[in-house]
This record gives sequence, structure tokens and C-alpha cells, in this order.
Amino acid sequence: MQPVLEMNTPDGFDLWPVAETEQFSFLPLSGGLSPAEIGTALMRIAACNDVDPAGDDDPPPRPADPLSGFLHGLLNLDSLYAAGGLRVTDNSTGIAFSPGCCDGLEDWHDWYQVVDGSGVIGYGHDPEPSLAERLGGTIRLTVNTDRNDSPVIELSVTELRQLLASAERDLTEFLAAATDWISEHLPDHSAPLAAALARVLALPTPGIPPTPLGTERT
Repeated sequence: MQPVLEMNTPDGFDLWPVAETEQFSFLPLSGGLSPAEIGTALMRIAACNDVDPAGDDDPPPRPADPLSGFLHGLLNLDSLYAAGGLRVTDNSTGIAFSPGCCDGLEDWHDWYQVVDGSGVIGYGHDPEPSLAERLGGTIRLTVNTDRNDSPVIELSVTELRQLLASAERDLTEFLAAATDWISEHLPDHSAPLAAALARVLALPTPGIPPTPLGTERT
């Protein structure tokens, strides 16, 4: 299980160094990313939120400065979004259960519903209608529910808990590395940008003690 971002790098991005990525591929997030890959991940997350905040609270106008303008949505939106999620790969068969269109990376805690809650989550219809469900002590991940012969991955509830713990460690280590990267490359936005990144990753803000695994965050 890996936390991943779906990539869609805009042409001519030059606000900070980024790595080349294939369109609509997935970038796994961890503490082992290179500085350019961290920049790419931050660029993608900011691009997902590159809209003007709206509402009744008189949101601040978008700054004219290109950098501040690009980060405006990420720093000011109430609800943040990151294309991607948690991808599960069966290394023995090569079958991959990838994030769908109806769940973003910020919703990764929904996986605990499969373990402890309703026991079933649909992950959208694009690129395929996928489903995660608990059947007793087994978790079944169906890649394409429209096919009777759909590839599936089956694992135990205990295994899924272990995978979720590993994915959270990957996200936590990525957040720590990205926070250092932000301090070096975007020092004028360091504190609010690190806090926004923690929000979109559904993790505690750096410097605040973490909530135990599997417990509800507010």
C-alpha cells in the first residue's frame, strides 16, 4: 500500500524546481523522494487547489505575484483536495487497486471504514468502478465491478491494518521532508504552507503530537 498522487504537470512550470513525470501516472509519496520530486508533489497539490476561495467570509483576493497567486487556494481554501489516494499492489500477481475519481488523498482515512466502519467503500467510476469491502475477516478489493472476471486482491483485516500503518508512516515522513524543502525553497510561506500540506495529507501539523493510528481526527 502506497500513498500516491496522480500527476498532471502543467507545461512551462517554473516557480520552483520539479521533476519530469508522465501524465496521469502516480507518484508514490515517502520520505525518500528527491528534492525535485518533493517540488513536483507540492506543485501538483497546489495545482489541485488553484481556485479562488468563495463564500460569505469575504475571502482575500488572489495576489498578483505569480508564486503567491499559485499558492493562494492551497493557503486559503477551507476544504483541500489532492488527486490520488492509497494504491494497493499484489506483488505476487501484479494486480493493482488504484485510487478512483471519487476519493482524494485527503480522504485516505476512509480506508478505516472498511476495517472498522460500514465495511464497504466505492472508489468511483473513473478509470474503473472499484470497490473495497470487508467479508468477515477478509478484505476484498475489486478493481472493476462492471466485470464478472475483474481482478481482485484479497487480504486479511490484520494485513490491511498493517498496510495502513505503513502508509501513514510514508505520509508522515513525506510531510517531514516536504516541510524541510519548503523552509529552504519557499521560506516566505513556510509556516502556513506546511500547515496546509498537513491538512491535505490528513496529518497533524508539524510540531503537534500525532493522533494514534485508527482513531478519528477532527
